[in-house]
Amino acid sequence: MDSATIRAASFSLSSSPSSFFSLLPNPNPSPNHGLFSLRFPGGDLPMFKSIRCVQSPPPDSAPFSRSPLMPNSRTRGFSLSCSVVTFSPAKTSELASSKLGRLISEFQALEEPVDRVKRLLHYASLLPQLEESARVAGNRVMGCTAQVWLEVKMDGEGKMRFAADSDSEITKGFCSCLIWVLDGAAPKEVLALKTEDLAALNVGLPGAGHSRVNTWHNVLIGMQKRTKALVAERAGKPRPDAFPSLIINADGIRAKGSYAEAQARFLFPEELRVKELVNVLKEKKIGVVAHFYMDPEVQGVLTAAQKEWPHIYISDSLVMADMAVKMAKAGCQFITVLGVDFMAENVRAILDQAGFGEVGVYRMSNERIGCSLADAAATPAYMNYLEAASASTPALHVVYINTSLETKACSHELVPTITCTSSNVVPTILQAFAQIPNLNIWYGPDTYMGANIRELLQQMTTMTDEEIAVIHLQHNRDSIKSLLSHLHYYQDGTCIVHHLFGHEVVEKINEMYCDAFLTAHLEVPGEMFSLAMEAKRRGMGVVGSTQNILDFIKQRVQESLDKNHSDHLQFVLGTESGMVTSIVAAVRNLLGSAKSSSGSADVTVEIVFPVSSESMTKTPSNSSLGRNSVRRGDFILPVIPGVASGEGCSIHGGCASCPYMKMNTLSSLLKVCHHLPHEKEVLSDYEAGRFHSETPNGNSIADVGCEPILYMRHFQAKKELPEKLVSQILHHP
Repeated sequence: MDSATIRAASFSLSSSPSSFFSLLPNPNPSPNHGLFSLRFPGGDLPMFKSIRCVQSPPPDSAPFSRSPLMPNSRTRGFSLSCSVVTFSPAKTSELASSKLGRLISEFQALEEPVDRVKRLLHYASLLPQLEESARVAGNRVMGCTAQVWLEVKMDGEGKMRFAADSDSEITKGFCSCLIWVLDGAAPKEVLALKTEDLAALNVGLPGAGHSRVNTWHNVLIGMQKRTKALVAERAGKPRPDAFPSLIINADGIRAKGSYAEAQARFLFPEELRVKELVNVLKEKKIGVVAHFYMDPEVQGVLTAAQKEWPHIYISDSLVMADMAVKMAKAGCQFITVLGVDFMAENVRAILDQAGFGEVGVYRMSNERIGCSLADAAATPAYMNYLEAASASTPALHVVYINTSLETKACSHELVPTITCTSSNVVPTILQAFAQIPNLNIWYGPDTYMGANIRELLQQMTTMTDEEIAVIHLQHNRDSIKSLLSHLHYYQDGTCIVHHLFGHEVVEKINEMYCDAFLTAHLEVPGEMFSLAMEAKRRGMGVVGSTQNILDFIKQRVQESLDKNHSDHLQFVLGTESGMVTSIVAAVRNLLGSAKSSSGSADVTVEIVFPVSSESMTKTPSNSSLGRNSVRRGDFILPVIPGVASGEGCSIHGGCASCPYMKMNTLSSLLKVCHHLPHEKEVLSDYEAGRFHSETPNGNSIADVGCEPILYMRHFQAKKELPEKLVSQILHHP
């Protein structure tokens, strides 16, 4: 057959029901052809390329307006003149951007929110129901309030074809509109559409706006992710290797990838090791404070031991000293600190301030347990940075808690200083600017966090005054704009762990995990920060501290359980991999509680570990060459390093794993505990000693270094800077 268009038949239809045809909105209407297409019960007839219909209103009908998807439904009757066309090459479809513009114009013409919702419900009624075989977990769209299923295919001409369904009529309306815009579009058109382009549709009811916008965005991102995968498949590109992950459900844990397998191995520790630790802690009244970034072997044992000894606490650095004081009040005679040296220093100093100088504090190594951020602040370059700050009065130095007590003390004598954490740094800065006119703030030493704080404040300048007031009552757009020129941050300090979340990791997340929940510590590089912030805006991400990340995951899991339908939640863990132990424990607790309830749905949670190629670590050449390793000269490089000795992450660092934190081993903890209290001389290098040295001004490092920490505690309790600090800022020479 040639490619000429052949008119095969002409016929007319009335608006009465037909058992042979069904009328559906034409996805590509044009001025010369009607807005309907015909659907045959058995599918499209193979001999026909297309059927074109022209609608003629009855002579006595009044004029009516048309919407992009469907004529006004108030017409009483019509006739259709249809032509069946065979073997005609497909014409270029209307550009998706043009169709979106028409849709936006239609919705913007409806002034009342309720009218926009009614129009959306009308379009929901036009969306064909998805086949039951397509309503499966693999087609679910994450992050939507309702259940949404999305099916994506590429046709023989390389055009994208979409089908969707939902258990919510409003969500079905969203899907109907998106499908009308993108069905039949070229892949590049689908990928060119931005989530911001949908904001102008402005569909929703008061109080539900954010969840409505999130649905537009999350369905679109699901379309784009699957489009990219189909384009790569058609081009013959191999599917990229997935990041390692742990999959958790009510019945257990499954690991994907050797790194995840190594993490999972320590989630269920040997009972004898747990019992040994519990017995010695009870006998000698020893408390344990540990950071979230501990090795999973250590965390696994500590988590199990918590059930029998209450004086074990795993947290971020902010809470560790507070919990040590509580343990001392409860009768603990010794505190073991599983963290880096500045954490042990803080615990020692705060215990002394609280009147518990007799309580011993012990680290987990006889060597220095450093920190790249703390080291960056203990340099002449950082002191030079603060010398410049001292000349810009009034000035406040906001120093990250991940610094030594000596740094805090010396800084405080140069510039009035307050300590901060990743969870309270933004509120601290906003309150300081609100409380002290013309203030200059100098943040340090984390360069990535400083840049991210500036970017976050820059984004606030695009918000309304009402939205800004939700964040801080004393600020508006003008005040946020004015403070940006008074905010400075140190340019040469990074965390070696969060530095790994760079371009390579971001590219892979964009390609394979753009529809997942994204979590990121405030210390990550700018690309990862921007990606997580974009996810946060559509309800799919969190940027903050380790505790913020844990709380976000728990909240999303609980929300899914409350809906009581089967779900698969995928979280990309944008921080140190040691966090997984606390996450798994919290998730298993939630899933276990739900399982005990009758009729609970099957919810699975997947924790994804982003792995940079920079995190590959060398192992001796006499190691066995496994299937996940490659040989380079005299070294074997694991493709995905694991936790066991020789595989990289736990012992030697890398893979978003802190090598300093991994100096805190279970054997060291047991050694310290067994030698207490009568063999302290063996532990002299393990003890967190007091500072007897002085600052350049001749003051006690311990006393001056604690003051910025106490200022932070005051801010945490009162939500304002203490009067003493304000006075120091205003009267600093």
